[in-house]
This record gives sequence, C-alpha cells and structure tokens, in this order.
Amino acid sequence: MVEVESLVAALRAARWDAREPIKAQLLALASGADGASVREQLEAMRKSELLEVQWEIEEVLEATTPKKETAPAPPPPEPPPPPPPEDPNRPLTAKDLVLVYDDPRGLVLHKSKVGERWFATQVDPRTGQPQTFELHPQEVGQVKQQLANSPYWVLGSGAATAAAAAAPPMPRPPAKPPVGGRR
Repeated sequence: MVEVESLVAALRAARWDAREPIKAQLLALASGADGASVREQLEAMRKSELLEVQWEIEEVLEATTPKKETAPAPPPPEPPPPPPPEDPNRPLTAKDLVLVYDDPRGLVLHKSKVGERWFATQVDPRTGQPQTFELHPQEVGQVKQQLANSPYWVLGSGAATAAAAAAPPMPRPPAKPPVGGRR
C-alpha cells in the first residue's frame, strides 16, 4: 500500500488544479480488487492530513464506498377500526342527559344528548325518593302540551321552543274599549 501513501503525499504537495489526476488514480485503486483495504488505509491517513487533503480523500471515499442497502420502510400502521356505533337504547348516565325542565315542586325533565329519548324524575310519594323513568314518544308530546306555558323550561335547551310550538295557541284577550270614547 505504498502506492496509496505516495499518492496521498503527491495530493498534499500538488496545487489545487493538479489534484484531479491524482484523485482519479486513488479512485481506481479504491474501486479495484483491493478496494476495501485501500479505503481503510485512506480513512486512517485522512485524519492526520491537512484539511484540504482530508476533503479530497473524503470525496474519494464517498465515491467508492458501497452504498448500504436501506431496509424498506415499514408499512404505515393500519388506522384503528372505527368505533362501533352507539346503541341508542343503551343505559344512559347523567352525562348523557340535558336538563330541559325543572319545576321546584318536584318534576324534572331530561332529554338525551343523542337521539330523542326523554326522561322524567318525580318524587315517589310512598318512599319519598326521586324516581327517574323514560317517557314514551306519545307521552312526550302530551307533557310538552301540558307544560307549554310553564316558566320552568330551561332556557337554551331548545325544549322550551319545541313545547311552545306543540301547545295550542292561547286565546287573545278581548279588546278594550278606547279610553274616553263612546261605549
């Protein structure tokens, strides 16, 4: 490997415009049959050389070092399966309900956040404990009609406007005679 040492010494002594032929000889040696040992020797010598010579040797090493085969990228992870649709008849919790009517005399109405399920809570006169039960769709319409003009509908729940729409129109009061006029 004396030839490699002499070429590196010539590379060191050569002017910048005379370095290309020397690099071509180093490329030929590093690409030849003993390429691995030439690259090892160049790598060892590169560390103790001037910076400009180090750059020239690095160019030779980069051009002759076999490229590592990169492993194929792993396939992207499969997206998680979509959650199963919620059962509209599953048992509800307090966080699934919205308060729509709150009468301090003991009647509370809740509506489910998803779907059209309505629940009433009343105090059981026998036990004194509140009981919650689901209203049937026809009962919902009746309750809305009965409580349509009640002041206990919760504002912003949307149920107050629905109840007012379900109620029959209120009769208008009779017109008052004009003040100071004929009767």
